[in-house]
Amino acid sequence: MELDLPFIWAGLIAFAVLAYIVLDGFDLGVGILFPFLKNTHDRDIAMNSVAPVWDGNETWLVLGGGGLFAVFPLAYATILPALYAPLTVMLLGLVFRGVSFEFRHRAERSRILWDIGFSGGSLLAAFSQGIALGALVQGIAVDDRAYAGGWWDWLTPFSLITGVALCVGYGLLGSTWLVMKTEGGIAHTARRASWPLAFGTLSLIGAVSLWTPFQDPVYLARWFDWPGVLFSFTVPALVAACAWFLYRGLNEHRDHWPFLSTLGIFVLCFCGIGISFYPTIVPPGITIWEAAGPDESLAFMLVGAAILLPIILAYTGYAYWVFRGKVDPSEGYH
Repeated sequence: MELDLPFIWAGLIAFAVLAYIVLDGFDLGVGILFPFLKNTHDRDIAMNSVAPVWDGNETWLVLGGGGLFAVFPLAYATILPALYAPLTVMLLGLVFRGVSFEFRHRAERSRILWDIGFSGGSLLAAFSQGIALGALVQGIAVDDRAYAGGWWDWLTPFSLITGVALCVGYGLLGSTWLVMKTEGGIAHTARRASWPLAFGTLSLIGAVSLWTPFQDPVYLARWFDWPGVLFSFTVPALVAACAWFLYRGLNEHRDHWPFLSTLGIFVLCFCGIGISFYPTIVPPGITIWEAAGPDESLAFMLVGAAILLPIILAYTGYAYWVFRGKVDPSEGYH
């Protein structure tokens, strides 16, 4: 039986993007919440909670972007020109954030500047990712296998609301992460912040979900024609179940439940986007098979992915296992 290599690679890249969203999302969320933490001690603990894993989390961004370039060159060549501005801002935000990790703990008089760099870089990166997502969902103009839109096509009311939604959602991931990983005053602050963030996240998910089917007739048909209409009931029901466990976890001080429930909400939203997109990779008209490179190249790279992916997964799992449990306030980032 011949393997459908573009389909397999689409799944691998989708998995890499999802892994990046759920893993780097919470440490971007911690950065977004940074200004609302009361004092330097709480900010130190918050940064220490993500310090052992944040750089490993961004491995998935490299894998997703590199995989898109290598496996789906047509998609890469059309998406990048359409989203140069938000993606450039995202990378600058990640740079400022990464530098702040290294400099903040060694600076004294300039620490406030690195606090701003960490928080501002996190917010910029999250907002830019949301705008890029919204611009991709609303569709990219392509003519003769090349980007045919304008410089500002990515900036629309829909992309702005997806940018805000992702910032609020990342904030919820960050606050529930701190609930799970910290104790005392900072955990209390994070738990209190999780309530409005949860309400905002669910409200914005509802708004974006209702708006998305009207971005393209294909989305509308896919969600409301048979058998797609089944997903229109199943996905919201599962999101509601995750929201219920999030509520119970916050209300009953079950520290792991809020974070895991929020991860579930993100995974379901990602699945919803996948249902809307498939089989296109550049909406509205370029499919994964049209965008894929030669089968020989895909097969060659699949061998490398089969070796590297288990290693990355093992390293990631080991890192989270070693640094499991609550953060020790006496430990620092070195």
